[in-house]
Amino acid sequence: MIASRRGRIGNLLTYAAMLPLAAFFLAPVLWLASLALRTQAEIFLGAARFFPEAPTLANFVQVITDGGFRTYLWNSVKLSALGAAGAVAFAAPAAYAFSRMRFRGRPALMMAILSVQMVSGLVVLIPLYRYMDRLGLLETHLGAALLYTSGTTGRSKGAMLTQGNLLSNAEALVESWCFSAEDVLLHALPIFHSHGLFVATNVTLLAGGSLIFLPRFDAEAVLAQLPRATTMMGVPTFYTRLLDDPRFDRALTAHMRLFVSGSAPLLAETHRAFEARTGHRILERYGMTETSMNISNPYEGDRRAGTVGLPLPGVEARVCDPETRAALPAGEIGMLHVRGPNVFQGYWNMPEKTREELLEDGWFITGDLARIDPDGYVTIVGRGKDLIISGGYNIYPKEIEIFLDAQPGVKESAVVGAPHPDFGESVVAVLVPEAGAEIDLAALDAAARTELAGFKRPRHVAILDALPRNTMGKVQKADLRTRYAGVFQHKAG
Repeated sequence: MIASRRGRIGNLLTYAAMLPLAAFFLAPVLWLASLALRTQAEIFLGAARFFPEAPTLANFVQVITDGGFRTYLWNSVKLSALGAAGAVAFAAPAAYAFSRMRFRGRPALMMAILSVQMVSGLVVLIPLYRYMDRLGLLETHLGAALLYTSGTTGRSKGAMLTQGNLLSNAEALVESWCFSAEDVLLHALPIFHSHGLFVATNVTLLAGGSLIFLPRFDAEAVLAQLPRATTMMGVPTFYTRLLDDPRFDRALTAHMRLFVSGSAPLLAETHRAFEARTGHRILERYGMTETSMNISNPYEGDRRAGTVGLPLPGVEARVCDPETRAALPAGEIGMLHVRGPNVFQGYWNMPEKTREELLEDGWFITGDLARIDPDGYVTIVGRGKDLIISGGYNIYPKEIEIFLDAQPGVKESAVVGAPHPDFGESVVAVLVPEAGAEIDLAALDAAARTELAGFKRPRHVAILDALPRNTMGKVQKADLRTRYAGVFQHKAG
């Protein structure tokens, strides 16, 4: 009887010892189950984006035969199958071991069997997990954010970004911009925009650094906090306002190692003035709501004013003919395409727009006109919709703006096209004078006749106190086109 009691006590102790092992086993099984549920929900919601809001039999057939939808469906099937295989790889050894323990009554032996078979389950599951991760079919496949574009050239669109999009971009930026746990980022950007919400925040979090989080850009607050920071990200307006304050100098920025600018073009004059005042050369980069960051000037190397630099690690860039989509040689201007793990999944409830701009082979048509130099540096010439076609000639506003910005008394400029009765379109230049200065329009016209081709010269010049901008500092050229749409018709009448 005593022996029997000892045997029961021994069995109880053995079962108790198995509890941590069972918990260790159950954790990945529960994780797989939760992943399966979340993934099925994501598959259902993600598939909905391919269908229009008012589906018909005709557009239903169009969607299910679309290559993008088929690719999405195939990836979803692979994810479900691999998840099920992983669950079986764990469940089968456990079921076998527990059934043996129950019917044979030999817990010590069964604990050994369970341990061995769990290890074998891990041997199956770990390569499976890595394979799923390489396909982008784990959490990185799941949606993270629905971020709306700024709508500077039309209707705002909801860009669907995944965990993998955001993580890959943060990893590339941490590497490229040399962020570390020692960094303190001065954050004054709005967090309703990709620049402040994801770029600045995610890079700092991934590096393990610190944030000084300001509710908005205020020059006094930024000047007060700069001595505590090592890095700052901003839009060109931030830096021009800081340069307006004489306290912003080398001594105040001595602790800083990096200033980043984006979301709008940075004038070459601002580059030069900033470097002369602080000794720092601003790092300009290029990104979009749909992709986060794509291209950046190097941290170590030549930060070229007027360019946005080189493609980030893992990102490809090419310039193509806007009509044929054929790749163009280095030095030619065309439509910029980008491809990489940072590129979004499509536009929410806008399947037609998604098919127009996100190609089946992964290339995203940015809508920006650009030139790639032989050494890989990318220069953004302007938005495709800003291109002016006058008398059959293509006119890139950026080229004329660079000329205008260099003229005496001009602080900044914007060039747009307006309907013209003879040429189809012609050039309108909108100028903002420097503080206390007057722009000599006669001298400006004389310089234009010397430096610009005849069809590129502004036919109408307007002077404003400030250019219309959105909250991220982008010039609202659509507003200017509307404002000056009738200037040449009026002259013709």
